[in-house]
Amino acid sequence: MLSPAVPVQRSEIRIARGVVALIHENGSTVCERCVVANKMLPRMRGLLGRSSLPAGEGLLIRPAPSVHTFFMRFPIDVVFLSRAGEVLKVSADVGPWRARSCRGAYAVLELAAGEAERRGVAVGDHIETEDPSLP
Repeated sequence: MLSPAVPVQRSEIRIARGVVALIHENGSTVCERCVVANKMLPRMRGLLGRSSLPAGEGLLIRPAPSVHTFFMRFPIDVVFLSRAGEVLKVSADVGPWRARSCRGAYAVLELAAGEAERRGVAVGDHIETEDPSLP
């Protein structure tokens, strides 16, 4: 006998896999196409080798209480998230050859410079993951 389908819990960052959309608690989209780096090599590579990060795209690194922009060619916004998706810290316009960290952070969302402010992301907000293949 098959059990009924269980709704996917979206509020925790730790369940995010593959490419996800990140949704603000007010329903607006924070990142339409966010690649999840949850294995060692993708986490180490991050955004290295890229010449830019288009608006609407991002990288969710987990677990990661800190990041660096060594060897990068462009600035980014860094959003530190708790396991439950709460925004703990926003570091805007972090240029190359910098490092940022946040005590208690579980994941880091890297966005194009200025995107966090344009999307209204602030400390205390909650961000949920959503599988774009789900209806």
